[in-house]
Amino acid sequence: MTMIVRGLLMAVALIFGAADMTHALEVTAGGTGFRNSRGDQKWQTYRDVVEKTSGGKITMKLLVYGELGGEENLVAGIRRGRVQVSNWSGAVASTTVPELALLYAPYLFDDYAEADFVMDNYLFPAYSKLFAAKDIYFMNWDEIGFGQVWSKTPIIVPEDAKGRRFRVASSDAAQLFAQALKADVIPMAFTDIVSSLQTGLIEAGETGAVMYVRTGILNDARHITMTDHNFATSVIVMKKSWVEGLPAEERKVMTESWIPMATSRQWTRDEVAGDLTQAKERGFTVHTITPEQRALWRQATSNVTKQLIDKIGGDAQRIWDIAQEGKKAYAAQKIK
Repeated sequence: MTMIVRGLLMAVALIFGAADMTHALEVTAGGTGFRNSRGDQKWQTYRDVVEKTSGGKITMKLLVYGELGGEENLVAGIRRGRVQVSNWSGAVASTTVPELALLYAPYLFDDYAEADFVMDNYLFPAYSKLFAAKDIYFMNWDEIGFGQVWSKTPIIVPEDAKGRRFRVASSDAAQLFAQALKADVIPMAFTDIVSSLQTGLIEAGETGAVMYVRTGILNDARHITMTDHNFATSVIVMKKSWVEGLPAEERKVMTESWIPMATSRQWTRDEVAGDLTQAKERGFTVHTITPEQRALWRQATSNVTKQLIDKIGGDAQRIWDIAQEGKKAYAAQKIK
């Protein structure tokens, strides 16, 4: 009899254990990052915190190295419920919220400190509302860093870019920037850059330093000029209706477990600095421009912002005004 009772108890335990497992929330994260990078570390940390904090009620599957294909698949994945949390680049996010492209306006920010202040205190609330209107929950920024110009031969001032075969992304911001330099503008997918450098189809372009170093561009374009001409960021997002449908405890875990913003930014900036220190070892040259040269870049691209606002339409002017309000507030606090 005792053996029968024990058997029944074990069966009940197994049944209830299986029932508990079926109640575990399975979350898929999607991205297109690199292994063994700071971005990779952010996802690993997020997963560990989510699973630990939830006490096993949430399990996460990381498909953040391009397993799901291009970024357009990540957008579709969020909308269709196949992906619950994702990292969208600013470029692809602007297909959902076009006004996000304003972040790529030339010289919107003077430095990291100003960018941090304006992004967090002014632009995050404004963009959160625009994302929410598209059923997207905007959880956090994921900074990429300032954009730089890379080339086969040095481009130090805007005049050097004139007539150069200059690769740009398909975005309006990128194309308007290159047009302002009077370059030979060649829109092209990022994956085609290296082969196009090798065949001579292009000879220059622009991107963040990490992408320049880690995707092999440096092998065929040995010069990178620190123009800091735009500020690139990704966004961490979820489907808003999905988030709001979670039990309160799970919702809190999912939305509050990303690493602190200050830590996230420092990791990215340390990575950028570390990659640039490899210049001598890996055979590329980093060109730091003077304040006078930076002023020339500002002047050459000064009309791009107005053109970009006109092309975007919608709430672009309002968002731009909010950014300017934030810049003024930042300047005022510096004076104090």
